[in-house]
Amino acid sequence: MIETTSPVPTSWPFREAERVAQRLARTGKTAALFETGYGPSGLPHIGTFMEVARTSWIRHAFTALTGLPSKLLAFSDDMDALRKVPGNVPNQDMLRGFIGQPLTRVPDPFGTHPSFGAHNNARLRAFLDSFGFDYEFASSTEYYGSGRFNAALRAVAARHDAIRAIILPTLGPERRATYSPFLPLHPRTGMVMQVAIEAVDVDAGTVTWRDPDSGTGYETSIYDGAAKLQWKADWAMRWFALGVDYEMSGKDLIDSVRLSSAIVRALDAEPPETFTYELFLDQNGQKISKSKGNGLSVEQWLSYAPPESLGQFMFGSPQRAKRLYFDVIPRATDEYIANVEKAAQEADPRDNPAWHIHAGDIPQAAPSPVPFGMLLNLATVVNAETPDMLWGFIHAYKPDATPRTSPFLARLVDYAVRYYQDFIKPAKRYRAPSETERAALEDLEASLRVLPEDADADTLQTLLYDVGKRHDFAALRDWFSCLYQVLLGQSEGPRFGPFIALYGVAPTVALIEQALSREAAEPA
Repeated sequence: MIETTSPVPTSWPFREAERVAQRLARTGKTAALFETGYGPSGLPHIGTFMEVARTSWIRHAFTALTGLPSKLLAFSDDMDALRKVPGNVPNQDMLRGFIGQPLTRVPDPFGTHPSFGAHNNARLRAFLDSFGFDYEFASSTEYYGSGRFNAALRAVAARHDAIRAIILPTLGPERRATYSPFLPLHPRTGMVMQVAIEAVDVDAGTVTWRDPDSGTGYETSIYDGAAKLQWKADWAMRWFALGVDYEMSGKDLIDSVRLSSAIVRALDAEPPETFTYELFLDQNGQKISKSKGNGLSVEQWLSYAPPESLGQFMFGSPQRAKRLYFDVIPRATDEYIANVEKAAQEADPRDNPAWHIHAGDIPQAAPSPVPFGMLLNLATVVNAETPDMLWGFIHAYKPDATPRTSPFLARLVDYAVRYYQDFIKPAKRYRAPSETERAALEDLEASLRVLPEDADADTLQTLLYDVGKRHDFAALRDWFSCLYQVLLGQSEGPRFGPFIALYGVAPTVALIEQALSREAAEPA
């Protein structure tokens, strides 16, 4: 029986790890195999990377929980056929000539690798390596071609009719008439053939089929890469052949998980523990697609924020659909900073996202004395063109903070300037204050003038609340919306008291004077 740490933390990676521990106790295994799948039909997608990150967190929680060894297998279905040409790659006319070919036989449209599958596999591995993930890469083409799946393929052939019985009720009449789990590769063209299988010879390890165009009949081996399996049967065969203990997948694959699990049971084995996560959505609320290239790529995210912020975004609420676009980056960055600071005060930080993001080795020092959102506000009011324009204000606010003593802050400053230039500045729109807002701003200006320049953030935040309460706002949030829209030209931002402490009392007074002179909305 596996011994587990008690009490078990309640964060979702530990809950999942506990399920894996219970599975091993039930099956008698002494090591766990975690798997993530990748379909390299398009450029590597942030959803694939999310699967590896989340599975890695569960795997680390499993280690902390049980002390047992484990492995993460990043499996690429690169023997799958190219079904359509992705819209975000070059040389699309060339690719159209290879529809139906295994991805590892399709030329690389970028011209840098032996095949399109190899190119996308390399892109995936480079990303995973850049994050320091501990994984073993696996290629479907290699596993099929080397004979590693041969024994499992024989088992599928032996249960051919039982597997068809599982899948057929889910298909339409036309597809049902030709369905077989086996897809032979055409011996002349190399195409992945989705054809009716006329006979399955288990002892010989062959399938018999007919070319629908020429009528020529073929008997093809199911071994050594001469054939592959249809998607759901392929997934099940992989679980069966490798002894996979855990795999997560998106909500769009719920039926595939159910059917693949049924196929594993038909092979007299137990399917792995599975977990269904919600899908990321783009700025329009549409599902992110590898082929469309919509939403936000990993490279784009990392242009505007550190990798830890991406981990923070991925960690939260995996079973809730989340909008993945540029405007989520600042909040994720500040949530990460807050969690690291919180972890330092916790006796057991294993439920803290920072513990998982850093594999238990949480930084001892606070990452940044200034939140990212506040840096963006500062960049807004000074129209930051370079990081140096922010450092003078930062040094006045935190004299000990320098690029050398606060390297994470230094990175945030660089990100803030880039984010401001690309997203905030083009959208910045000031408006004139209403009469109620004008009176409140005049009150705030007068109140600030009598404060010392070194007034702290709490004092300033209290002042803001007091001023807002003295005026006829329906709710205090309307007062703070006024501050952001009238003074900064944006719809929202972080706490305004700490921002004044960073920017300075006197410069804030000048900012209010400028806003009060504004007669009508004007662009930035």
